[in-house]
Amino acid sequence: MAILRFKAIEVAQSRPSVEVSLPSHKISDYFGINVFNKEAMRAHLSTEMYKRLTSAIEHGHKIEEDLADAVASAMKSWAISKGVTHYTHWFQPLTGSTAEKHDAFFDIDRDGKVIEKFKGSALVQQEPDASSFPSGGIRSTFEARGYTAWDPSSPAFIMEIEGSKTLCIPTIFVSYTGESLDFKTPLLKSLHALDKAATAVCELFDKDIKRVIATLGPEQEYFLIDKALYLARPDLMMAGRTVIGAAPAKGQQLEDHYFGSIPPRVRAFMIDFETEAIKLGIPIRTRHNEVAPSQFECAPTFEEVNLAVDHNLLLMDLMEKVAEKHNFKVLFHEKPFAGINGNGKHNNWSLITDTGKNLLAPTAKPKENLMFLAFFVNVIKAVYDYADLLRASIASAGNDYRLGANEAPPAIISVFIGEQMMKVLDELEHNAAIKIDKGDNLYMKLGINKIPPILLDNTDRNRTSPFAFTGNKFEFRAVGGSANCSAPMIALNTAVAHTLSQFRKDVEEEIKNTDKRELAIINVLRRYISEAKKVIFEGDGYSEEWVAEAERRGLPNIKSTPLALDSYVSEKNLKLFEQNGVMTHREVEARYEINLENYIKKIQIEGRVLGDLALSHVIPAAIKYQNILVENLEGIRDVGIQTESENTIIDTVKEISHHVSVIQKKVEEMTEARKVANKIENTRERAIAYEKTVKALFDEIRYSIDKLELLVDDEMWTLPKYRELLNIR
Repeated sequence: MAILRFKAIEVAQSRPSVEVSLPSHKISDYFGINVFNKEAMRAHLSTEMYKRLTSAIEHGHKIEEDLADAVASAMKSWAISKGVTHYTHWFQPLTGSTAEKHDAFFDIDRDGKVIEKFKGSALVQQEPDASSFPSGGIRSTFEARGYTAWDPSSPAFIMEIEGSKTLCIPTIFVSYTGESLDFKTPLLKSLHALDKAATAVCELFDKDIKRVIATLGPEQEYFLIDKALYLARPDLMMAGRTVIGAAPAKGQQLEDHYFGSIPPRVRAFMIDFETEAIKLGIPIRTRHNEVAPSQFECAPTFEEVNLAVDHNLLLMDLMEKVAEKHNFKVLFHEKPFAGINGNGKHNNWSLITDTGKNLLAPTAKPKENLMFLAFFVNVIKAVYDYADLLRASIASAGNDYRLGANEAPPAIISVFIGEQMMKVLDELEHNAAIKIDKGDNLYMKLGINKIPPILLDNTDRNRTSPFAFTGNKFEFRAVGGSANCSAPMIALNTAVAHTLSQFRKDVEEEIKNTDKRELAIINVLRRYISEAKKVIFEGDGYSEEWVAEAERRGLPNIKSTPLALDSYVSEKNLKLFEQNGVMTHREVEARYEINLENYIKKIQIEGRVLGDLALSHVIPAAIKYQNILVENLEGIRDVGIQTESENTIIDTVKEISHHVSVIQKKVEEMTEARKVANKIENTRERAIAYEKTVKALFDEIRYSIDKLELLVDDEMWTLPKYRELLNIR
């Protein structure tokens, strides 16, 4: 097996960069060429049908049968002209990845003649077999019927893989009885609830605003590992992370990889997947080295949340496909390697009006600043009131390894707003008068007391904060690298929508007492600040002092996924989703069950692969080396040479023997613990058992394995080491 390791190293070291050619030196020449966007719609639809379609998309109106037929015909003509042979409804089941079932455009008529066919009915609705997708108890496994339905707000696109082209139509996925079985359905509902609530609050300030759109810019972190090295590590293949591996002498401590020169092979890969992303209308703009060796990041321009989520999932799929061409494997797992940074997906979230205003961007105009403060404070209050739900929304087996480690924020949900905004809120809460030190201490009249212009980028960035204000948006940093952004966005959108709805009601009630709208708004905001300021924290989120302080403030600190997920089904949060029309109790409870099952399966896989590596790789290599040492020791004694190395050999043999014994014992314990846990019928209790009795043994087993890696002759160690995985690219 050691031969495989060294062969993989040899292959990885000899890889040339793949030559990549650009369609044009101007991105604008090929941006969105594989998307059925407005330009393609205009070219293939009549003027009347184009106007009807765009109006239906913008206002959320029902698409009539004749319009669906016209769009289907236009899509088919456009797709076939580009060499497409098949189409698919592209959806997001609760497996964590996307799904698709391809159908050919052709059909056979009564005369046996082959014709190209794609009707409106096929565009609008399909029926994939839903029996094998997780439902969380909404349906029995033998009930196969489920429906995908077209989401016209996210444009269809062409996915090209090695010359094969497929028209992909973004859709929702629901059960036969109408419950959502995907991420997109509740996301769309949460966006509708947020739009309605935010627009109602905007009316207090600007009656020209008729719509509010939530935007998202998800930064994507990832590792790139040579394919040969990846295939020589069963844990990476099975679990997406290394369950064993001694720390290399040089990891990320020098931080010399961060923003460094991008390696040639990696740069070629980046250019290649960015080119394909641009063709699919994904507005990817940023690329750079991250802190950990072999870790990188890409980021897009902000888009409407639903489209941004679709694009992020499509981008991840695209990166994996393009990586094959470059003999790389992409790792999105939250913690592929111990001791260095993991992968996050920083969700940069804001609110934009149909008049072009960013509601979370301060301005120099007092009235607009009051509107900014209204939304700013409401978001903070929503995070405070529903911190447990936000924590649940980012809970996963992978993220448990990442949260609170290295660069990742802790499991305690808090908000960072910066020194200036702290002063603003403090003044508003206590005095309803705010001043700013700027030149000659400029004051601006609001109509009641004084409020200043608040400058863009008035805060530093706090890398330890899970939810940070960064000048014109909030950055939800705690989201995991492999996650579907929909889960945290559903929670955040719904919480903010609910808080804004209550704010509007509270202001209307306060107006009865004050007869002045601005004063009523200020009074309600002061109360909200007083209630929610406990969640604001400006310091080091990694410190033990913060853990103690958070406990004093009553903020939840839930470190494990099985316990964090409980918040989904609390009475408060079930009520939140149902009142805002996002999910029914049954739908939320189903997701809770699915998330628990997913956690169990992930830990189960990790336990199995850890046991396999321990027994079939590590122990044989250790015993083989131990036997060589014993033979050497006997040889030394046979010739009667007294050397100091004799004691060294004896000590090494004893240490190897100790670690082998520990590994064997702990692997047996882990196997038995898994068998016991599997017999527990209650899913929550089974997940907790996996965490406390199975996962709890991982570190003990790993400790001895990693010690053996440092003891055993390098040429006998069968698995690629961290120094090779992280530095050969």
